[in-house]
Amino acid sequence: MTEAKKIRKTLYLDCFSGIAGDMTLAALVDLGADPAYIESELRRLPLDPFRMAFVPTVRRGISAKLLKLTFPERDTPQGHAEGHVHRRESEQGRHERGHAHPSHDHLHVHDHAHTHEHPHAHEHPHAHEHPHAHDHARAHQHDHEHGHGHAHTHGHPHSHGHEHDHHHEHRKAADILAMIEASDLPARVKERSAKVFERIAEAEGKIHGIAPSEVHFHEVGAMDSIIDIIGVCLALENLGVDDIVVSPIPTGMGKVRIAHGLYPVPAPATAELLRGIPLASMPANAELTTPTGAGIAKALASGFGPIPEGTIDRIGYGAGNKDFEFPNVLRAILLHRELPSAPGERVVVLEAQIDDSSGETMGYAMERLLASGALDVYYTPVYMKKNRPGVLATVVCLPEDAAACEATLLAETSTFGVRRSERTRRMLDRKWQTVETPYGRVRVKLGYENGELVQASPEFEDAAQAARLHGVPLQTVYREALRRIGESFNRD
Repeated sequence: MTEAKKIRKTLYLDCFSGIAGDMTLAALVDLGADPAYIESELRRLPLDPFRMAFVPTVRRGISAKLLKLTFPERDTPQGHAEGHVHRRESEQGRHERGHAHPSHDHLHVHDHAHTHEHPHAHEHPHAHEHPHAHDHARAHQHDHEHGHGHAHTHGHPHSHGHEHDHHHEHRKAADILAMIEASDLPARVKERSAKVFERIAEAEGKIHGIAPSEVHFHEVGAMDSIIDIIGVCLALENLGVDDIVVSPIPTGMGKVRIAHGLYPVPAPATAELLRGIPLASMPANAELTTPTGAGIAKALASGFGPIPEGTIDRIGYGAGNKDFEFPNVLRAILLHRELPSAPGERVVVLEAQIDDSSGETMGYAMERLLASGALDVYYTPVYMKKNRPGVLATVVCLPEDAAACEATLLAETSTFGVRRSERTRRMLDRKWQTVETPYGRVRVKLGYENGELVQASPEFEDAAQAARLHGVPLQTVYREALRRIGESFNRD
């Protein structure tokens, strides 16, 4: 009897020229992600007005897509927005004319009150170049000078050297995470997006000695980062990507000018995010990997190394803004990998009995275990020696995540040891389908056995949000979502 097979979609990011947020999004669109779907989902979020285009371009003979992101001026009583139209577009024409004008998407870290005034004088042309010139979530304190010819001594409000005033808001990382959680984005998009922002905020917070939740994204840079990161996660969802593998990453070399002065490449935030990730050598005197690109790799990759075995389905290329002596592109390869669905995949079960950790500690430990790669975490009440009530912590994870989960158990609970055993689990093949109901869109998880639909389960968060919004019982939304799934399969 032939063993049943299941197909797993694996995305391989070949970062031979580095990685940045907009390069990743452009590569996924070139791979086949629907830009209309990505843009429509982004417009449901409370973001500044923007225009998005994916422009065909060529980098050293390789045809690629280039993300062109434009933030039009917002109307004010003075007829001005934030001082100028903020654009992130191809720098090639400007470089050929002898000057660079990269985008202003830097991450500002605040450790003071926002009730002060500061002059904000800009002088052009700018005096430095970034190779990708797009999604640098650069961290810097206030009272600083930018390396592109304009000084900041920050506060609010401030005057601008372009002979008009504008106001820059700032968003804490915690605010961005709350926005993602409150949105009606698909559940896996929420999870992936939040994970990327959390990793970037953790890195910036560590460098600057502040809590990750207190890291502030300058409004202009925040818009770029939010669109890049959530856009990437929407593209992954649209393509049905199950897991991501990333090649060793080159950082480039030389110096980059940021708020505090001339810094080595990789910049501090990028270096922190790349801890534990294999690097590749690329003798380019430029910054090839940005914090957003490093954050995407850090948060979303299930592994790093050469391209895994599988059958190549599609290939896409996302271009950076500058043209080097090598193709300044990120290559995205979508692989179909056949995995046996029987007798079951191998998992590791970790256990620890704990009688002296608080409920708050155990709740936080569960969060960290899931972030460390756990597939499932649950607590069982037990009685321990001396009749002490305690909990049995059980963690299910893949073998490659076992060491990280063990380390988290030891670090985040009071246990002195962890038991490990190996099991196999048999799972239904899973996929997600979004259905339109009278109460909004609801994602439904479908389970298949040998190609036959066996289970269907509406996503709780989607259904609960729809029920609250329309004032109907949760079960009403569930029934409607399942009815639509049944209709869909009857049509097929």
